Amino acid sequence: METNIQQLGDCQFVSPLTHTSFEVTFRSDSEQVLFDHLRNESGGENSTTSFELAGPRERLFFDPSKTTAAIVTCGGLCPGLNDIIRGIVTQCHNRYGVSRVFGFRYGYQGLIARQGFTPMVLRPESVAQIHNFGGSILGNSRGQQDIGEMVDLLEEMNVDIFFVVGGDGTLRGASAIAAECRKRGLRKAIVGIPKTIDNDIMYLDKSFGFETAFAMAVQAVRSTYVESTGSLNGIGLLKLMGRDSGFIACYAALAGSNVDFVLIPEVHFELEGSGGLLEALHYRVAKRRSAVVVVAEGAGQHLFPPASAKDPSGNVVYGDIGAFLRDKITESFKERRVSASVKYIDPSYLIRSVPANAQDNVYCSQLAQHAVHAAMAGKTSMLVGRWHGAFVHLPLDMVTHGRRKVDPQGELWNSVLESTGQPARLY
Repeated sequence: METNIQQLGDCQFVSPLTHTSFEVTFRSDSEQVLFDHLRNESGGENSTTSFELAGPRERLFFDPSKTTAAIVTCGGLCPGLNDIIRGIVTQCHNRYGVSRVFGFRYGYQGLIARQGFTPMVLRPESVAQIHNFGGSILGNSRGQQDIGEMVDLLEEMNVDIFFVVGGDGTLRGASAIAAECRKRGLRKAIVGIPKTIDNDIMYLDKSFGFETAFAMAVQAVRSTYVESTGSLNGIGLLKLMGRDSGFIACYAALAGSNVDFVLIPEVHFELEGSGGLLEALHYRVAKRRSAVVVVAEGAGQHLFPPASAKDPSGNVVYGDIGAFLRDKITESFKERRVSASVKYIDPSYLIRSVPANAQDNVYCSQLAQHAVHAAMAGKTSMLVGRWHGAFVHLPLDMVTHGRRKVDPQGELWNSVLESTGQPARLY
C-alpha cells in the first residue's frame, strides 16, 4: 500500500497563517496516522502503514498573492456540496489571501472550452449563504471528458490549484488530470474532496453528505412503517441509495427501527424457495400483520438479465430492484389469495437534494480547510479525508482501487440482523 503524497517541489514561502491573531498549530509531513488502530502482535504490514496527517504547513509551495485556484463538482447531487464550495472560497480568500478562485460549471464538461461554459468568479460575499441550499451552485454532470482538453484550459487560465469534488469516478478523473500535468511538467496541485452519499470511498471514516442522507432516510423509514401499519397485511417497501454499498440502508434501518428486512448488494438473497425472501415475508406478515422491507438500489441484481447498457459515467445500468420487488411481492400474495397492501416508496432524489445537516456542515467546513492547507503546501494527486477521527492525506491512486463495502461478517451487518430479526440467509 503506497501512502506517500506527491509534492510539487520545495516550499519557499512563509505561510500567512504565522501572522494571525491566534496561535496556529502547524503540522509536518512526518506526523502520521496509523492505518490499523488495533494492536497487531504478528507485526503485519498494516501494523506499520500510516497516512500523512493533514493540517496547515508553516511553509508553502505557492505564493498566495500570485495563486489562482479553481473548483469543480461532479457526479450526482449530494448534501454538502455548497458547504464545500463556500469553505474553499472563504479559506482561500480570508486565510491565505488567494483572491482568484473560479468555479467550473456542470462538472468536467465545464473544463472543455468548446462547450462554452464560462467559469464563475467565486468570492466570499457571493458564497456567504449558499450552504443554506441543497445542490451545487456550480451544477454537476456525469461522464468522462478529454483529459488533454481539461488540462489545456487549466493551463490557459493559469490555474495553480484545482479542487475536485466527487466520488469514485470523479477522483479517477482527477488522478488522470494530475498525471497529465506531471507529463507536461506543469506544477499544479490537484486535490480531491470525497463526495458520495453511498459512503463507499476506501480508507475513509465517512464521506461528506452521508450523515444528512441517512438522517433523511430515517424519516423515510418511519413513514414507510406508518404506511405498512395503516392497513391489514400492509407491506412497506422502501428503496434507498446504495449502488454497490449498503451503508445507508443499514444505518437507516438501525436508526429508524421497525424494519423487518434489509437487502443490500453485499449480501445475496433469493426470492423463491423455502428459505427465500418471499416465504420469510409471508411468515412475518402472518405473524405481525405488517412488514417493512428496506432495499438498497444495487441489491438483487442477479435477479435481472445481464445488463450491457451503461450510464454516462461508464457504470452498468442496474435493474430497478424496488419496482421489481413491488411486483413480485404483490403477485406472491395474490397467488396465495392473501389480501395485502404493498406501499412502495423511493425518496432518492428528495434525500440527495437537501441542504447538509449540522454534522455534515461542520465536516464539510473542515474538509475544505484541510484541502486548502494541503494545496497551498504543494500537495498533489491526493485526497483529504478522515481516518480514525483524524484528517489525513491519501493518494488518489490508492483510494480509487476498490470500493468500501459493508462486511457481511462485520459488526454493522450483525447489528442489522439483530435489529430486524431477519434470517441470516434468505435462500
